Amino acid sequence: MLNLVEDVLPLSEFRADATNLISKARKNHRPILLTQHGKTSAVVVGIEEYQEMLETLEYLRKNNDAEQDILAGNGIAHGEAKKAIYARVKR
Repeated sequence: MLNLVEDVLPLSEFRADATNLISKARKNHRPILLTQHGKTSAVVVGIEEYQEMLETLEYLRKNNDAEQDILAGNGIAHGEAKKAIYARVKR
């Protein structure tokens, strides 16, 4: 979670100490919000947090796609799905 007191920095301050600040972001598992001319411009996150965000986004997209399929009537009944799975397992 972003800490608005510690994790918002001007780009010039980030440039002056980028290596340490990137290490801090990775260690704290918190993003660093960079500002430029007083406006937000970029976010620096550790690779683990970035990977987790990508995985969460992919999960949410698949979940949304499945929900849209069900709403469109493209789903199958639970009993039918169960039979199909058991048929595959018994092979």
